[in-house]
Amino acid sequence: MKRLLPLLIVSITACSVLPQSPVETLQPSPAPHAIPLPTVDAFADHWARSGGEATLGKPIGEPIMLDGAPTQVYQRGLITLRPDGPVALPLPSGWVNGPPIDLARLPASAWRATLAAPPDATPLMPLRVRIAVPGYAGHAALHLYDGRARLIGSWNAELTDGIGVVDVQPGGALGAHSALLVIDGAIAGGASHLYTLDAETMLVTGQERFDALYPMIRRFMEQCVLEYALDGVLVRGYRSPDNPLLWLRDHTYQARGFRYFETDVTSLIDAFRRAQRPDGSFPDFLARPELGIMRPVRKEVEADVEYLFVQAVYEAWQMTGDDSWLRTNLDAMRRAVRYTMSDSLRWDAARGLVKRPYTIDTWDFSYGPTTTDPTTGRPAPRHWIDDQTIWGIFHGDNTGLAHALELLARIEERVGDPVLAQRWRAEAAGIMDRLNALSWNGRFFTHFVPLTPFDTPGVDEASQLSLSNAYALNRGVLHRNQGRAIVDEYFRRGLQRGETFAEWYSIDPPFPEGSFGLAGRLGERPGEYVNGGLMPLVGGELARGAFRYGAERYAFEILHRYYFLISTTGASYLWYYPAGNPGISGADTLPTDGWGSSAMLGALFEGAAGIEDREALYRDVVLSPRWIFTRDVNDVQAVARYAASDGYVAYRWRRMSSGVELQMTGSGERMYVRIPLPEDAAAPTDVLLNGALQEYSIEDANGSRYVVFDVRAPFGTIQVWWTT
Repeated sequence: MKRLLPLLIVSITACSVLPQSPVETLQPSPAPHAIPLPTVDAFADHWARSGGEATLGKPIGEPIMLDGAPTQVYQRGLITLRPDGPVALPLPSGWVNGPPIDLARLPASAWRATLAAPPDATPLMPLRVRIAVPGYAGHAALHLYDGRARLIGSWNAELTDGIGVVDVQPGGALGAHSALLVIDGAIAGGASHLYTLDAETMLVTGQERFDALYPMIRRFMEQCVLEYALDGVLVRGYRSPDNPLLWLRDHTYQARGFRYFETDVTSLIDAFRRAQRPDGSFPDFLARPELGIMRPVRKEVEADVEYLFVQAVYEAWQMTGDDSWLRTNLDAMRRAVRYTMSDSLRWDAARGLVKRPYTIDTWDFSYGPTTTDPTTGRPAPRHWIDDQTIWGIFHGDNTGLAHALELLARIEERVGDPVLAQRWRAEAAGIMDRLNALSWNGRFFTHFVPLTPFDTPGVDEASQLSLSNAYALNRGVLHRNQGRAIVDEYFRRGLQRGETFAEWYSIDPPFPEGSFGLAGRLGERPGEYVNGGLMPLVGGELARGAFRYGAERYAFEILHRYYFLISTTGASYLWYYPAGNPGISGADTLPTDGWGSSAMLGALFEGAAGIEDREALYRDVVLSPRWIFTRDVNDVQAVARYAASDGYVAYRWRRMSSGVELQMTGSGERMYVRIPLPEDAAAPTDVLLNGALQEYSIEDANGSRYVVFDVRAPFGTIQVWWTT
């Protein structure tokens, strides 16, 4: 029967022996009986002299003991009776959207209670609250409210000689948390700011291969920060791992990682918006005058920059929740996608798809031998378009655009035109229908489909698997079977890789030497750079996709391999040779690649820990903790926090003999919970939410089964039991 007990059990202790703390000042007075509080009339004169209803609003409930003094709470402020007279004060910071509803719902008690706790708290970590009610012995209930005055839970307490303690586990919105003590259904007292709840991203599993990843990757990424003044405005972003400039592409993809610790997530996007051209297009990278780069530059062959801008804006908005900033970018995003879908250099009107010159996946040089830069006269790769350009359809441009159109539709629904949102979604669906008909080969997307027949000597183009297949896994544009087929293709090639240390191919098989002339730089030969080099960014996206499409054990294995790579070398590079030695493209190459390490961090927190934001500020979360697919992780503490805001999710996961427990909280309003069942589980026998049986459904994720249901509360404890 133990499985029917809720997890949310508090520690209740008599106060006889406690550690020394500031709380020790709370001692019972000699008064043996409850003392009535002043009536509302006692506050009326000062309320009128303080502006009355126009300033403070109407009274809420009866006067109560708050922060140790008789207090009347109003809609927009409060009046407290101090020894030197009444004082009108603004509402506490945690009550700015309104005080706790219990103030109006419950009457005031004649008992006078005072509450105290340590000043700082962490989500779900035990915190002791001291209670003093002079002269009282018996039962009381402690109600806790989060930084938005939402009730997060009630804890029982037994008081002896007027004193009691309660061990609670805070949760809900960050900031100042308040509390009320209820005796016999009436409010005996409260604290408007009992403690401050704060959160920082962390992961503790007890296994080094997971626990070390976040701190190591954060250290890598801190070496990628580039900050300088551009046209008198400070710009801060995350630079390319092999180039000392701020590229929109590199910065956008690194958002998978820096969201957890970076506070400035908008200044670089603002700089790109200012650099947008009249036709709606964007440069690839910004000017950097100190290096002689006096203006922003667009590599002509690129066709992905515009959709990347939409993705960058959307994900920065997720981190900040700033609707006014989002609205500021709306016109730029609309112009960007319209440019892509209309300009003759980017759009094939006959096929209704994005086109580009024949490049290796999304990279910025096209097919053909080394040529001469028309602006410098020096040997160079083919970054430009001319009469030798080979045109075709590359799948990654189109899955990326379809993804961006869905994000733009969500943005329109939030701050723009809902009718236009329907149009963007229809455009995205049409692009994917046409791309699938042209490029999907049943296992993955064909790398490049020429607009006119073209034979690439020395390579079987039909078998080439290029890196944007891994990106497609996480763009929300694939049918379920397509996603699993791509994961299975990588897995199959991993089994066949021989001495190659990973299947994280930039492209496989690579092109023959010299197919893409790079003026002698690394990448002309097979196995170098993007011509068959191995990239952690591919591994990270692949792992995140494998978690999504029912290959969870494979995903965990990828994370394990990456941990082994960086823990033994202390470095992470953009690319590696097949044997595993690092690819160093030049003097600007960083051994702390933020692009690939961010992808791995996305796989860790969004895949393994299973924390995905469906809106902004973690208001609407998909929570899929997948630790059941490991054999040696039994207890997990996880926190994902946007450093640029107060949005966060925290949970405690525990494996049991025939089930799991998940205690969860966060700043949002909704969690769509997905609890995976182990492979040998027949079916769940009980699914409990806060001790009560919960209705649920079973979701099939390509063979993996998840127990799924909605939770609409800031705090909850889930237990799922099964038979094998």
